[in-house]
Amino acid sequence: MKKLFPLLFLAACSGSSLQTKLDSYFSKEFPKDGPGVAVLIMKDTSVIFSRGYGVADLNTKEPISPQTLFNLGSISKTFVSNGILMLQEQGKLSVNDSLLKYFPSFKNKAIAQKVRIKHLLTHTSGLPDNRQVDKDSVFYLTARDAENWFPITQTDTLEFEPGTNYHYSNPAFNGLALIIEQVAGRKWQDYIAETIFVPSGMKTTTITDGPHPEKGVSHGYTMIQRQWQEDDFGEEPTFCAAGNGGVWSSAEELSRYELALQNATFLSQAAIDESAEIKQFPNWSGEKPPFIGWSWFIGQTPDGLKTIGHTGSQGGFQANYVSIPAKKILFVIVGNAPHDLDAVTNQVLTWLKKEKYLDR
Repeated sequence: MKKLFPLLFLAACSGSSLQTKLDSYFSKEFPKDGPGVAVLIMKDTSVIFSRGYGVADLNTKEPISPQTLFNLGSISKTFVSNGILMLQEQGKLSVNDSLLKYFPSFKNKAIAQKVRIKHLLTHTSGLPDNRQVDKDSVFYLTARDAENWFPITQTDTLEFEPGTNYHYSNPAFNGLALIIEQVAGRKWQDYIAETIFVPSGMKTTTITDGPHPEKGVSHGYTMIQRQWQEDDFGEEPTFCAAGNGGVWSSAEELSRYELALQNATFLSQAAIDESAEIKQFPNWSGEKPPFIGWSWFIGQTPDGLKTIGHTGSQGGFQANYVSIPAKKILFVIVGNAPHDLDAVTNQVLTWLKKEKYLDR
């Protein structure tokens, strides 16, 4: 494993065209007295823009900063995926293992034998999400990974044959988290913290394990009848299930995660590279071509540069993580209210292009 390089923070230059454009744009988009976002842009090992807008808590009016902890939603899935890949490198499991090996209580053994870990990682398992969340929302307010995964093990049918199509699945990653727990012999949250957070220098990043502390993190909000209402733990069903969306981190510490990936801090370079390649299994029949690696979304900038990243949305939280490996650029935005982060991301990438950051 390579040693992690230090993260350098550059002071904003008042004369910088990019800095001025970004600050003006975000200041207008996210008023200082409402829920907002933390934004970070990194080039190589230097942070070229890093600021917070809005407040982390409408009651205390604590301002958002690049160090504010947000729920990452589905960006959490990349940590679970990397946990699986680390165990594979140690020879303790294989992405080709069937689910029957880890969940022998599956109601339909033939289905469990067909579905492999690799199918869960790529949302191609065909397992239906048969959780009765709407009918039993009170139960799902406190249901953890095991409770969210159990209904999936009781299915009698598949939506499609494993590996032939795509259907995004949150409970798939609850199942993967439980596999990590079985193989590692300890809580999967502890395993990820020790093997990823610590070596990456992510000192304040944490993972939900039941109720999350009320202090030290931002709160998520949604607009209901023109008023902000809190929408996170205790208000949003399935929020307690951690494998699909339980990681809490900051814009600053996500940049450390990116550096750890760039420098193969906790996984071999070969495994990291392979995780960022689109997986297309035999007999693919989906209408659209696949675009998923080992959990990562693989895309392109408008001018054809490869992007690796993930979005996140849970309760009132939203996030986007976009890496452009060829230029060693990372754009991170994490927020505590619903915003059109795709539009924001496209605007930022447009300015990075105009300022020649995508040409260097």
